[in-house]
Amino acid sequence: MANPWTGEVALTIDGEHQVLKLTLGALAELEANLGEDTIVALVERFEGGAFSSRDVLALIVAGLRGGGWSGQAADLLAAEIAGGPMQAAKVAGQLLARAFSVPEVSEATS
Repeated sequence: MANPWTGEVALTIDGEHQVLKLTLGALAELEANLGEDTIVALVERFEGGAFSSRDVLALIVAGLRGGGWSGQAADLLAAEIAGGPMQAAKVAGQLLARAFSVPEVSEATS
């Protein structure tokens, strides 16, 4: 089970429950993978609803790595994500929000 108080988010990939978390190392890797983009630019894109599938994939990979996963982004290209692209985008947004804020009580109990 994911613990929102420590920044964790859950996602089911290929029928396997995964816990994602943006650790400092995962954030650094994410920033490097985004090239010229910054984390602030990424947050702004999510807040404005202008994020791309590349943004979502980069966040999911970084979160999985922060959760201990050792795979590559290419491993997710044919993966079945429970809830599809919409769930992946939701989880990516939750990862960003939980990395930089304390969850609200209602969010922590869901």
